[in-house]
Amino acid sequence: MQTPEQLIIEGQRQIIELLMEENRQLKLRLEIVERQLAKLLTKKDSHNSSIPPSKDENRPNRTNSLREKSGKKVGGQPGHEGKTLQMTANPDEIIDHRSCFCPRCGSDVSEQPVEVAESRQVVDIPVIKQIVTEHRVYRHQCTCGHMFESDFPDGVDWPVSYGKNVESLIGYLNVRQYLPFKRLQEMMRDVFGVSISEGGLHYLLNRLSGKGVTAYEMIRQTVLNSSVIGTDETGMKINGKKHWFWTWQSKLATFIAASSNRGADTIEEQVSGISEKAVLVHDCWRAHFKTPVGRHQICTVHLIRELKYLEELYKMAWPVRFRIMLIEAEVLKKRFTPADYLYPDHGRSLLEKELDALLNEHISPQHKELVSFQKRIVKYKNHLFTFLYDPAVPSHNNDSEKAIRNVKVKQKVSGQFKTMFAAENFAILRSIIETAIKNKQDVLQALNVIAHYK
Repeated sequence: MQTPEQLIIEGQRQIIELLMEENRQLKLRLEIVERQLAKLLTKKDSHNSSIPPSKDENRPNRTNSLREKSGKKVGGQPGHEGKTLQMTANPDEIIDHRSCFCPRCGSDVSEQPVEVAESRQVVDIPVIKQIVTEHRVYRHQCTCGHMFESDFPDGVDWPVSYGKNVESLIGYLNVRQYLPFKRLQEMMRDVFGVSISEGGLHYLLNRLSGKGVTAYEMIRQTVLNSSVIGTDETGMKINGKKHWFWTWQSKLATFIAASSNRGADTIEEQVSGISEKAVLVHDCWRAHFKTPVGRHQICTVHLIRELKYLEELYKMAWPVRFRIMLIEAEVLKKRFTPADYLYPDHGRSLLEKELDALLNEHISPQHKELVSFQKRIVKYKNHLFTFLYDPAVPSHNNDSEKAIRNVKVKQKVSGQFKTMFAAENFAILRSIIETAIKNKQDVLQALNVIAHYK
């Protein structure tokens, strides 16, 4: 039988246990709320993830930019050559402005000898108008009595049709300059005096892209046989449904393809025959690792943005250390001479040791996104510093992002594609345009060459 004092003590002990359990539950709930609040307050945007700036709710402060300060003044740097409008040595027209009378005494000076005091030039373009060329064939009668007609040249297949220059110009304005069909019709009418229906524009684009198929395949083969290949993909709408544009690009060529999926099926279809010795540079999307190449290089810029987000989310040193390691690797790349890639390097060895230490470091399971990041890098760690072993391999995938960015610009300016056929035509012509730009060629002239294919 317990005494009253013992009953009081037992009751107090039970109350304390209940309070301790309640306290433990409250702490757990507080932990969960704090994590949720941290995620709400630390949102992904263009400065700490691959989300484009157009999707930012509020644009990030300029101080949050990943770009480091260079210490240089704003504007043109010393040694930078300025550009201004230059006079041409052979003007198309010369207009002389001579005085007939002396402004002082009024004497006639029209027959007196003169010399050029100064000249100025005005650069302008003539009034543009369409040129209609009529082709005629004739009926002949031979002395033998046979009646026959001469033939129209290739390309003159209809009573009235548009010429090759109009065809290439339509491709240039629509695919290179992103003009929507209504504005393209307006420009062709107002500037060039050529009236074309929307159906006519589609026909000309289809005709031009059809002629570009051979060049498109040549571009693809050039990319697939390159030693370093960058790749990226982006979503786009076709008649309201999600599809994808892919790019594979090298130093000399850019190949773009439209696809219904973002998986390995597209890789198998589009890059069959890719060089097994190539290095593939990409953003760590898992489908890219199924590409049958020799080595991979993960884009460090993507990782740095992701680490910036993890740093803001968890307020921990680990993502900061990892980010600094990647920046130091990029600095080391800039210092490397060609010989440094061939022999052991102390700086590179230190970076690899730091990477091992970071990947072996224990991270609390509470920091789920950070743990996930660490696991992913453990899986792909052999593809992190490929760029420190090959001078031709960049540390980033910026060129591929530039190559595929035109799809987003096209979609924002002109809206979605109505059919897959139209998207494929865009991919063909855009591949030709991007490749021409890489090789410092005149884009309109390149399309004009395509237009003159038989």
